Amino acid sequence: MDTVQARMTNLFLQLGLDASPEGIERFIAGHFLPAEMNILEAPFWSDPQRQLLRELLNNDAEWAVVVDQLNESLHEEDA
Repeated sequence: MDTVQARMTNLFLQLGLDASPEGIERFIAGHFLPAEMNILEAPFWSDPQRQLLRELLNNDAEWAVVVDQLNESLHEEDA
């Protein structure tokens, strides 16, 4: 993972998700999390996706920032 730049598109690629701007937008719009739910508890992750997110949060400060950005986006309500 050291050679991959920590960006949202690369996170989505690693998660096996559509990493296009439209795909990222669709994913976030369709996966709202309640305020009390941790991103790792989200029911829509597969076990390998959850494990990847856990490892990125615990072991890599640069990637943790990107995962945190995704977490914040999943918790935002439409204005």
